[in-house]
Amino acid sequence: MKKPTIQVEEIEPRTIQRADVAPADGFTLVVDGHFKTRYESETAARAAGAELLNRFPMLQIRVYDAATRVRSPLQ
Repeated sequence: MKKPTIQVEEIEPRTIQRADVAPADGFTLVVDGHFKTRYESETAARAAGAELLNRFPMLQIRVYDAATRVRSPLQ
């Protein structure tokens, strides 16, 4: 039995986020020197970072602000 082929219009484009390139906007978690998840607000990024730090206390987590290009440590 033949498998159905995927039509081109069914495939959704993915937004690829590279861990070695700094994002252009928003706030991003930097975990052990690598860019991870992007957030729209600093409070959302800090909340996610705090939750991650509670689960894994050995990680070094910082919040990167793309507008000012500053990495601030999570307390």
